[in-house]
Amino acid sequence: MPEGPSIVILSEQVRAFEGRTIACASGNSKAVPFDELPGQPVLSLRSWGKHFLIELPLYTLRIHFLMFGSYRIDERKADAEPRLSLQFEEGGELNFYTCSVKLVEGELEQAYDWRGDVMSAHWSPRLALKKLRENPERLVCDVLLDQDIFAGVGNIIKNEVLFRLHMHPLSMVSKLPQGKLRELVKQARQYSFEFKQWKLAFELKKHWLVHNRAVCPRCNIKLHRAHLGLTQRRTFWCERCQKRYGDAEDVVKL
Repeated sequence: MPEGPSIVILSEQVRAFEGRTIACASGNSKAVPFDELPGQPVLSLRSWGKHFLIELPLYTLRIHFLMFGSYRIDERKADAEPRLSLQFEEGGELNFYTCSVKLVEGELEQAYDWRGDVMSAHWSPRLALKKLRENPERLVCDVLLDQDIFAGVGNIIKNEVLFRLHMHPLSMVSKLPQGKLRELVKQARQYSFEFKQWKLAFELKKHWLVHNRAVCPRCNIKLHRAHLGLTQRRTFWCERCQKRYGDAEDVVKL
C-alpha cells in the first residue's frame, strides 16, 4: 500500500497537469460519472495522507491505491484496464489501476483537516498529541496507523519509527512518558520526509532496519514478527531493545 510520501511524490510528478482540460475520461470505476468530466479543468492535484486528489469545478476525484494500486503518466499498462483514465486537450494522460475512486463534494478545505497530514506544511504536532492523549488505552502500533491522527503513515513507517524510538509496538499510549509521546509525533513526520528522500533516490529498502528484516541491527538477534493490535498489520520488532510500556496480550505470530 503506498504511504503518504509516495502520494506526495505522485502529486509532484503530475504538477504540469494542473490547469489542463479533460478531453476524455474512461475506466471501470462505478463511482465516476465519466460523461461529466470532459471539458472540466483541473484546478489542483494534491495529496492528503494516502489520498490523491484531483480537484475539478464539479467535485474532487479522490484516489486511494489500497494494497496493490498503481498509476501511469503518459502511458498505459498493456494488460490492465484502468479504474480511471484521463486524457487532456493540451496533451498527456493519467491512468490509475486497481484503486478506489470516490467523489468528494464541496470545498477540499472543508473535507480535509490538513493539520493531520504528517507531510503537510500545515501539520500540527500539538493536535496529534491532543488526539493521542484522547486515546490512552490504545496501542502505539494502532495509533500510528490511525489516519485521523497520522494521515500518511503506513506500515513501513510504523515499524521503522518504533524501532528508531526503542519502543515496543504493544506499548500503551497512556504508559508512555511525555517525552516519548512527543518523540513519537516528531519521528512520524521526520521519518516520512526521509522515506520520500530515499524513495526518490531509489534506495528506500536499503534504509529499512526492521521492516521485512530477520535480525536486529542493534542486538544481532532474531527479530519477532506478528500481526499485532486491532489493525492486525504485520509488525517487526526486537524484544531486547524495544521497551514495552504497559501490558498487552493476544500477540498472533505469523
